[in-house]
Amino acid sequence: MKQVKLMTGTANPDLAKSVAAHLGIPLSDVTVGRFSDGEIQVVINESVRDCDVFIVQSLCRPANDNIMELLLLADALKRASAGRITAVIPYYAYGRQDRKVNPRDPISAKVVADILQAAGVNHVVVVDLHAKQVEGFFDIPVDHLEARPVLAEYFAGKGMGGEDTVVVSPDIGGVARARNFAKILGSPIAIIDKRRPRPNVSEVMNIIGEVEGKKAIIIDDIIDTAGTIVNAARAIKEKGASEVYAACTHPVFSGPAVERLSKAVEEGVIKEVVVTDTIPLSEKFEGVKVLTVAGMLAEAIRRIHYGESISRMFSF
Repeated sequence: MKQVKLMTGTANPDLAKSVAAHLGIPLSDVTVGRFSDGEIQVVINESVRDCDVFIVQSLCRPANDNIMELLLLADALKRASAGRITAVIPYYAYGRQDRKVNPRDPISAKVVADILQAAGVNHVVVVDLHAKQVEGFFDIPVDHLEARPVLAEYFAGKGMGGEDTVVVSPDIGGVARARNFAKILGSPIAIIDKRRPRPNVSEVMNIIGEVEGKKAIIIDDIIDTAGTIVNAARAIKEKGASEVYAACTHPVFSGPAVERLSKAVEEGVIKEVVVTDTIPLSEKFEGVKVLTVAGMLAEAIRRIHYGESISRMFSF
């Protein structure tokens, strides 16, 4: 059996350390720095010949730098005769640009997939892609992990679930995600019917489903500027929900997101904002709860190394 090596760039080192601790192995000795002109320098300080190497690198902000670090790590490993190179990408940048909206748009998610393969990546592990069809942009194996068991376990631990709880999709496109999440909790779902009068602005039109008197969990894959989630929470609260929780896998939290969410928590509109550590939070606030996906990533790495099923991790 080939030796396992685990390494990371600078995107989310705390998550990588937690994954290493779950696996009971040390992080490999890697130096990621900058030359005086700002170019990225990668040095692998130990042998990786014929090893099964996993690079934990979230492609969060600054996305372009973190992508470049991952590419250079993969290229260095390829040239150092690594046996297999697996990119473990908790957050996949450009994942929302998965199709042409306008006639001359790039399909950026496909570009990222192409350059990862060109750099020498043999296998990819991702968490909650915004669009599952991105898996098809790769010509190498892709294991798509889901954070819903981590989130569901947290809410179940708070005594939530059953008919007293409702899982809310913030838009029509997230109905499948909400339904799968609700299945774990044994709860009904509701759907926000919204429209976007202009980019990054959403308006709630209708709420499909019963929320009155229930604890509501709004579930999404990404919270970006938080406009959608806060508007949804206000609408649900006005319809009589007893408590409203906002939950997502990837806390992008760009622009006014932290201000909007902290204000909603302060006003009692949102009881708690529950996220995972696929993206490190640069700014925490009252009412935010961060769950770790380190155990899930570690188990996936173990199963990949030993040739075991990944899908059985998500059999409910």
